[in-house]
Amino acid sequence: MTFRFRPAAAMALVAALALTGCKSEGDLVVDQGVGITAVRTLCPAVGVPDYTGNVTLFSQPGAQTASALDVTGVITNVRPTCNETGAQVYSEATFDVIATRRDASVARSVDLPYFVTVMQGGSAVVSKQVGTARVNFAAGQDRATATARAGAYVDAAAATLPAEIRDRITKRRKAGDTDAALDPLADPEVKAAIARATFEVLIGFQLTQEQLAYNATR
Repeated sequence: MTFRFRPAAAMALVAALALTGCKSEGDLVVDQGVGITAVRTLCPAVGVPDYTGNVTLFSQPGAQTASALDVTGVITNVRPTCNETGAQVYSEATFDVIATRRDASVARSVDLPYFVTVMQGGSAVVSKQVGTARVNFAAGQDRATATARAGAYVDAAAATLPAEIRDRITKRRKAGDTDAALDPLADPEVKAAIARATFEVLIGFQLTQEQLAYNATR
């Protein structure tokens, strides 16, 4: 199954077109030849893949009916931070796990496992760790919240575009040049280099195949 990614902190090439005279990053400088400066960070995007931000526990094995519903949990309020000053870029995110339960008669603790995975180029798994968010329900309470934390390292050199690729993207082109109207980001070699240097930190519940299928079809 393919997961779609909803980022909490975008990491992409950003190009803004502006009028001549504005010399900020991303401007299209017409009077000095055409050239776009691409703004890019080494920090990975952080987000929750589709179908992994919710978990449902049932009181009876194999049952997926409303009468067997036990506990539901959702990952929300993802707050990423990043330190890109060293050879290893450290990305960390805190997030809330909000859980509700059907039977609130007694105090209870529920452990909900979650994963943090580093992806490169949208498909290659660089690393994966599993943690646990413990949600504590007081007697009579049907809703509780836990705060969890996930961190991961990304190699700064691997997340850096090669100089030759950066030069292609930022090359100034004069009106009338054969490549003046060409988008350098559409070049297959450039696109491949950007993909290799693009990392994501994905956070979600560590689900069984049955739980994942339930999320995808409900």
